[in-house]
Amino acid sequence: MNDAATLARLRAELGDRVDTSPTALAAARADKSGHASEGHPLAVVSAMDVSDVQTVLRIAHATGTPVVTRGAGTGLAGGANAGSGEIALSMARMDRVLEVRPDDLLAVVEPGVINADLGAALAAHGLWWAPDPASRAISTVGGNIATGAGGLLCAKYGVVRDAVLGVDVVLADGELVRFGHRSVKGVTGYDLTSLMIGSEGTLGVVVGATLKLRRLVAGEVCTVTGRFDDVRAAAAGSAAVTAAGVQPAIMELMDAASLAAVAALLELPPPVAGSALLTVQTDGPAAAGEADAIAGILAGLGADVALTHDRAEGEELLRIRRSMHPAMERLGTTLIEDVSVPRSALAAMFAEIARIEADYGLTIPTVAHAGDGNLHPNFVFAGAEVPDIVWRAADDLFRSALRLGGTLTGEHGIGVLKRQWLAEELGAPQWELQRRIKAAFDPSGILNPGKVFAV
Repeated sequence: MNDAATLARLRAELGDRVDTSPTALAAARADKSGHASEGHPLAVVSAMDVSDVQTVLRIAHATGTPVVTRGAGTGLAGGANAGSGEIALSMARMDRVLEVRPDDLLAVVEPGVINADLGAALAAHGLWWAPDPASRAISTVGGNIATGAGGLLCAKYGVVRDAVLGVDVVLADGELVRFGHRSVKGVTGYDLTSLMIGSEGTLGVVVGATLKLRRLVAGEVCTVTGRFDDVRAAAAGSAAVTAAGVQPAIMELMDAASLAAVAALLELPPPVAGSALLTVQTDGPAAAGEADAIAGILAGLGADVALTHDRAEGEELLRIRRSMHPAMERLGTTLIEDVSVPRSALAAMFAEIARIEADYGLTIPTVAHAGDGNLHPNFVFAGAEVPDIVWRAADDLFRSALRLGGTLTGEHGIGVLKRQWLAEELGAPQWELQRRIKAAFDPSGILNPGKVFAV
């Protein structure tokens, strides 16, 4: 069936939920990665419920039309970008919190619910969902699940995979299946819930999720900042905190270039040249004692230390870290990368970044979730296309992370931007096994084709 016939069928069954306006089609081509697909999708379909998703997949299956599932479009790897001849399936309007169970510590939600909105809804019950991406004000739970997102709090409270009990999924042929459990424990069969998390829309469309909740943390929230003369000293400071057995809720590191960009955005005094900032937050009944201990550790390593036991002051300090993305956007087009290394290798990875900056004549502002070794180097450039020198530097960066025992991505996913390196990390046997899993779920190859796996 040709595109015109497919589009006519979509319109006949879904009416005004099918949008072919130039604005909608252009928006569906891109995400926050700086990458855009070639060409424009066939249509953007805004699903209102599970039935709409099933209808789209049945039509797509019958016609052989590719489907790219989208949430808020905040991804950083091009994984939800839709191109020529593809249906962009938007989940943004499926944004309800369907159920909250304080007794079972779970919630059932639709995929389009915004992280911050979910947090507000759960707070009324004295509950929260732990994943805390920097984009929480604009990102969706479905997008978090698709990419296996992390965030600032994951060193203590885990990542998305640790906070999802089950998912409802529409398969490539339109069939609805439910993976996982509402119970805390459940080991019946293979763990297909975990398989779906981080699958980037290549195995099915997540239309609902049963989330594992926590009670709001009682006690103080304390925040420590340590300013170091250079970023490797700050990385060593984070390692010392971990080695001391203290478990902060948040431990974020910013290098000199990222600090300077945020200071310009927020109109703060410029930082000392070459300096780096480690921001550590503790919570719970032991927060004050842990913060005092961390302050002592960082001061002993030569940092200029500040400590507050005031929650509002602490959030203001964290605003510096949370402002990283808008600060980078002011500098130009940004390729925001995402590698992880063992925590003991964090300083070595920063040394590699400094070497790459010198070798390629680039400045690479970098922040890190220092509590778990996840770094976000930022390549800033002019124009819409990533320059060749940036790709060569990124290639060097990825290979450096792998040499240090790390991984290509800690939370952003592979998408299109990292697919050419995937086989190198996985090795040929695992790469082929994952390809076969993809084929088992999507034998016609219509779900997010060209993403994750290089052809």
